Amino acid sequence: MPSPIARLIAGVPMPLVIIGPDLLVTEANGPAIAMLATTSEGVLGRHHGLLFRAPDLLAAISAALNQGQGAVVRLVTPKPGHDQVHEVTVTPLAEGALLAFADLTEAEEMDRMRRDFVANVSHELRTPLTAISGFVETLQGAAKDDPAARDRFLTIMATEIERMNRLVRDLLHLSRVEAEERIRPESRVDLAAIARSVTDSLQPLARAGEVRLALLGAEREVMLRADADQMVQVLTNLAENAIKYGSPPGSTVTLSLAQEAGPRGPVLRLKVSDQGAGIDARHIPRLTERFYRVDNHRSRAKGGTGLGLAIVKHIVQRHRGRLVIESEIGNGSEFSILLPMT
Repeated sequence: MPSPIARLIAGVPMPLVIIGPDLLVTEANGPAIAMLATTSEGVLGRHHGLLFRAPDLLAAISAALNQGQGAVVRLVTPKPGHDQVHEVTVTPLAEGALLAFADLTEAEEMDRMRRDFVANVSHELRTPLTAISGFVETLQGAAKDDPAARDRFLTIMATEIERMNRLVRDLLHLSRVEAEERIRPESRVDLAAIARSVTDSLQPLARAGEVRLALLGAEREVMLRADADQMVQVLTNLAENAIKYGSPPGSTVTLSLAQEAGPRGPVLRLKVSDQGAGIDARHIPRLTERFYRVDNHRSRAKGGTGLGLAIVKHIVQRHRGRLVIESEIGNGSEFSILLPMT
């Protein structure tokens, strides 16, 4: 029969481990066993030094068992893809030492993302501001009486200002989408009509790039729960990217709609495909990260902010859908959005 202390810690949701005076693990609740091993036999009765290899934690356990001193230490456990971070509170007990593990992994990851985001925004704004500042100084000095240089610099300054405007606009869009992400749209809209409107609006851009923009599967009404403005933003973003970055002159960008069976019912597949050079597989998992660019120079030169696919991802999540990116070097790319029909 479980001891009273075993029954007590079993009701605590955070991982708890008790190490006895003999340095063996005497008790561990379910969350602790899941964290440390797959079965209780892999944890209970084992020497704590076989479970924890962190010197700071081992020293804290020793101090709790031998001097009755408590401590709080940081434990970092390498995991595939990321490190797991715990704050471990070591408390001396009559039965030995109690270890309580508070998982800080998600909080630290969010903090890292915030720091990276601020650093990226600062960098994206600093570059055009530095350029504008330099041109202003030049116009006030050496180029003050040079009409040709003045016109050239003013044109570049206007381009940089528009770049900052796009960045601020995309940041506001991203903030708004994230705020609404948990609220699924209630209204039903015609995705076929939206696709036709987006295709018509992007024809001038396609012609300028000598690219053919085709639409398939939008002949009939396709109604589903969606935010019309956000769907316009998603399709415009994906089609613009295909035209600007994924399509050489003479190629075709195709926007298609098709209904298909999904694991939880029928779904609508909105797909934008191009005939460009394709994307290396190592970049695909990171394409929806904020400010991640496959080609920094080319993206900036064409007015990209590095936020477009991040916005698309959050909009798709709000619609309870899924974004699928498929690409192969030399064979173009396909960006598909799977949206539930119900």
